[in-house]
Amino acid sequence: MIIIAEVKFLDNGPIVATGVTLVDGEGNQLDSKAEVYLCRCGLSKNKPFCDGSHKNKFESTVRA
Repeated sequence: MIIIAEVKFLDNGPIVATGVTLVDGEGNQLDSKAEVYLCRCGLSKNKPFCDGSHKNKFESTVRA
């Protein structure tokens, strides 16, 4: 089996994770889909998932 994981940090937005399994601090697998949007701003009411609360309230340009 080949698993390809990718994590993207979107400018002014969430982290987009594909091909990963999310597990909480107690080892429970979180309900997820093939592509998961994770909160980066701290404003989401559905953490760790992004709910779009960052729009017009969060700025962060990601560069290596």
